[in-house]
Amino acid sequence: MLYNMKDLLKVANEHQFAVPAFNICSFDMLKSIMEEVERLNAPVILEIHPDEIEYLGDHFVSVIKSYALNSKVPVVIHLDHGGTLFDVTRAIKNGYTSVMIDASTKSFEDNISITKKVVELAHNVGVSVEAELGTIGNNGSAEGGTDEIIFTDPDQAEYFVKETNIDTLAVAIGTSHGLYPKGKKPKLNIDLLKEINSRLSIPIVLHGGSGNPDEEVRESVIYGVGKVNLSSDLKSVFFEEVRNTLIENKKMYEPNEVYPRANSKLKEVVEYKMNLLNTVGKGILYK
Repeated sequence: MLYNMKDLLKVANEHQFAVPAFNICSFDMLKSIMEEVERLNAPVILEIHPDEIEYLGDHFVSVIKSYALNSKVPVVIHLDHGGTLFDVTRAIKNGYTSVMIDASTKSFEDNISITKKVVELAHNVGVSVEAELGTIGNNGSAEGGTDEIIFTDPDQAEYFVKETNIDTLAVAIGTSHGLYPKGKKPKLNIDLLKEINSRLSIPIVLHGGSGNPDEEVRESVIYGVGKVNLSSDLKSVFFEEVRNTLIENKKMYEPNEVYPRANSKLKEVVEYKMNLLNTVGKGILYK
């Protein structure tokens, strides 16, 4: 079932669970995630960063769409961190059902102006819009962020949502893109999240969900988080297993020999995150 983000997360918020948004950068990752969510009867968000679609090519989206249309569970195809109108229009043209416009590093006024343009464009064709306010940290990821987290201001968040009419808001409450280096302990500002949530009537998005303490991530769902972005947790496990397989089997080159172990490891992460966010079995809530 192919869904947009607004309709998918409306159900999630009503039943107090969140939906993981998995970044995919290969067919094997797509195939493994879809096999696992079907087994778990769990809704899923498949998201692609502009750098990833530049590598995969536009036609890859038609493969994702085919999986979604033939799936028994709800699937959203989402643009992750679109930085320009070109990124957004390319995504809509390719069949995405949700887009993110990330103008969070621009001025507050420019962020509003750019986001309003995207909302008008996307909503005309039934595509949901996510924006970001505040800027999360960066642990060396290509997905962006800043050295120091710029926490989301609740007053600005309330005004921003009313002005732009977005469907979801990504907030900065203590997360960072990428894997945390040894010795760096992430911590979510749950009190700030509570305040932001009390001001908003739309789902909140947690970016940089890899590596944060499970208890904090689980608690964030209680206070309005409906979507949790996960990239590094999946890619690190997947490609580490590919690396190990090739080192151990230097003459191996057939894909059906190289990837099975990596696919299995990826599925373990998907199942773990689905259980953490209380998403398992929730496919039954959608019709």
